[in-house]
Amino acid sequence: MATQSLKTRFLFTLHLLAVFATWLIPFLVNWKIALLVYAAVMIQFAIFGKCLMNEHHGTAEVDDRIFYHEFLEPLGFKFSGGGLKFFVRRLLYPALALFTLVWQLFLGHEPLIF
Repeated sequence: MATQSLKTRFLFTLHLLAVFATWLIPFLVNWKIALLVYAAVMIQFAIFGKCLMNEHHGTAEVDDRIFYHEFLEPLGFKFSGGGLKFFVRRLLYPALALFTLVWQLFLGHEPLIF
């Protein structure tokens, strides 16, 4: 990323923050809002077959590589094939939605923000 422009690095960081935010949503916002966010992400994958934010920071989705590869591999995680892409695109967001429902509705935890 050293040769990338400031704008590209900023957008990459913004995308990274958005990813982290999706992991925290079950604790931060009401389950109704959380489900809308997760549904929007999954609909994006279903319609466009990719994350639309990738275009803005130069992360190309080739050879089953996705944005998660860009920040997990420098941390030492290694992935082969399309397993990570399948996990993120098909399992992660439905699992987060289910976790949100369990956390808030069944366990009775209130969201921290709204």
